[in-house]
Amino acid sequence: MVEALQFEFFRNGLIGGILASIACGIIGSYVVSKRIVFISGGISHACFGGIGIGYFFGFSPLIGALLFGVFSSFLMGKASLKAKEKEDTIIGVLWAVGMSLGIILISLSKRYAPDLFSYLFGSILTITEADIKLMIFLDFFIFISVILFYKELLAISFDEEFSRVRGLNVDFFYLYLLFLVALTTVLLLRVVGVILVIALLTIPSAIISQFFYSLKKIMLFSVALGVFFMIAGLFLSYLLNLPSGATIVLLSSFFYLVSLLFKR
Repeated sequence: MVEALQFEFFRNGLIGGILASIACGIIGSYVVSKRIVFISGGISHACFGGIGIGYFFGFSPLIGALLFGVFSSFLMGKASLKAKEKEDTIIGVLWAVGMSLGIILISLSKRYAPDLFSYLFGSILTITEADIKLMIFLDFFIFISVILFYKELLAISFDEEFSRVRGLNVDFFYLYLLFLVALTTVLLLRVVGVILVIALLTIPSAIISQFFYSLKKIMLFSVALGVFFMIAGLFLSYLLNLPSGATIVLLSSFFYLVSLLFKR
């Protein structure tokens, strides 16, 4: 396994995986506590619409995904706050529309059409220094947001009604949380893919939240567990010559099943 570290692409993959685990571990703690995994999945898949728009009109797909992702998160957040009986329907529709729109626009684009499979599972072993700098910025922004709004985000995650009674602007902080989810998803989309982003946002926090109730501990151990999944999955994929993203997802899913049996 040590010989794998002599390759620059493998070292960049490890660094990128660790940085992605930090972002997803922190935001994923809120996602699992607030029980908005379905919304997170909807945002990540709706981003495909923005990717298609970017390719079709000739500007950066990353910008298109960011704009479409933030717009979708706003609509899903409003649906969750104002129309709870239609929440699942609206999320499902945006999910399907985003994916379909992205595929159609990419197919109609006269530019080089990307491999859509890479957007599902990412290309973690093709991470560049520019990608690493982008993920460092993402981690820094998330750190600042959590430090500034820790109590507010904690309050809406565990007791939204009580927070509203105490005068907290629940709608604003809920939409801001979804904005952080959208930002995390978009900036990691090309690197680790939709499937791995959802896995990193949910599985480590889902495992840790079974054994801890403090949000700070859930964040800390979720990050640590995500880093473990990333490192172990990358080395396992290298040894077995398997796709890295899919290997990490299956490894983390296996540990989640084991944790359920252990908890039981």
